[in-house]
Amino acid sequence: MRSLILFFLLFVPSTVLAEAPLPADTTAVAEPFAFGDFTWLNGANRQKSALLDSKYFTGSFLLDVNYTMSSNRPIDHSVIGSTTLSRDNELALQFLGFGGDFHYANTRARLMTQFGERATVVPRNDGSAMKGQWDFMTALRYLSEAYGGVHLDVMHGINIDAGLFMSYVGLFSYDNFENWMYLPSYTSDNTPWFFNGVRVQMFPTDKLKIEGWLINGWQTYGKFNERPGFGGQLLYRPVEWLSLLSNDYVGWDTANNPGRMRVHSDNSLLMRYYNNPNNHVISKMAFSITGDIGFESGDGVVGFGGTGTEGHCTTATPCTQNFLSWMAYNRIWFKDDLFALTVGGGQMHNPGRYLVLAPSGQASPFAQPLSTQGVGYAPATAPFDMNSGTSFDAWDVAAGVQYMPTEYITFDLEFSRRSASVPYFAGHGGVTSPDGYVTTPTPAGWQADLVPTDTRVIAAVLTRF
Repeated sequence: MRSLILFFLLFVPSTVLAEAPLPADTTAVAEPFAFGDFTWLNGANRQKSALLDSKYFTGSFLLDVNYTMSSNRPIDHSVIGSTTLSRDNELALQFLGFGGDFHYANTRARLMTQFGERATVVPRNDGSAMKGQWDFMTALRYLSEAYGGVHLDVMHGINIDAGLFMSYVGLFSYDNFENWMYLPSYTSDNTPWFFNGVRVQMFPTDKLKIEGWLINGWQTYGKFNERPGFGGQLLYRPVEWLSLLSNDYVGWDTANNPGRMRVHSDNSLLMRYYNNPNNHVISKMAFSITGDIGFESGDGVVGFGGTGTEGHCTTATPCTQNFLSWMAYNRIWFKDDLFALTVGGGQMHNPGRYLVLAPSGQASPFAQPLSTQGVGYAPATAPFDMNSGTSFDAWDVAAGVQYMPTEYITFDLEFSRRSASVPYFAGHGGVTSPDGYVTTPTPAGWQADLVPTDTRVIAAVLTRF
């Protein structure tokens, strides 16, 4: 008996322990921002799942068609001061994009094409493409995103990507399907939509993202000067109903002014202050507030307190060159998120005009003869003044309704009123020529018809798979 007991004490426990399963791993890392539903955010996809998903590739298809009419009724059908709209009183295929995300093991890549009128409207604001040889504006203008990288299983994840990627400075997404309003305020329209370079995204927790950028410049395919641009993003979502965002940038982005430095800070707060899915009349309400501050300094300009005037910007008497803007929106969802009503607006102050979108056609600072550029700009006879020392102030108000019968389509109808301190928007005479065609010679003394206000109605159909 003693021998039997000794056998069990010495051998049975060790045998049982050797065959017993190891305890379950309880250290699984939470996916960033997966703890809540953030589809209510402005600038975020409201779809709950990806329709075109597979093991190695998640596809995406975007289609954006709009119709807009201004009370000014410009004869050349040109919309001024917007990167979202381009043609007045016409049905416009504004954006068509397809592509998606490749993912295998820890390797990742994203490719999204860009066709439609936005492929001309947005790249034409990049003057860096005019420096040097080779037409890389045409080479890249049909890509909205194209990058590859790697995912590292460190902390809650680290992504390292290189290529062309979205900036999201100014809160609104480049994809209008993700936005509360079709036409964004000045803060978004006058800040960059894309960056070209390298980014590193770090997620110390599932509620915080820290992102760094090493890029060619402020919405540039190339460089204006010899130094790159630097920037980053902080995104913090401590709870499902709150999002805090800060984007910051430092660069040297003025042609022929390598000593002129640009600094910009873009900050947003979004809060969902009501959420009741059981209320079939009003399901949720949210608001967003965005504020930007930036400046340029060096080579004859200073951020604040300059004493120079237009045409007299020197080191001794520098001109003031800064950017102050804000925008605020409030959104209410009705009938189980079938409808949504958004109201809002914003204001911008830009002495120096270094971030103002130059009016197209007659006023384009990058206009070239048709034979060399192939885009259709008439030579400027009375260019819009973009010199340091000039000032620009503007404000806008807007209201819109969206009808969202499924996750894959949005019908948008909105009203917008924009105003500027100087004649800026296209008036009835247009900005192209006396009859509105680029092939018509402009007689001596003819000027683009610019007016200080623009009141318009916008209708759009947005599809996403």
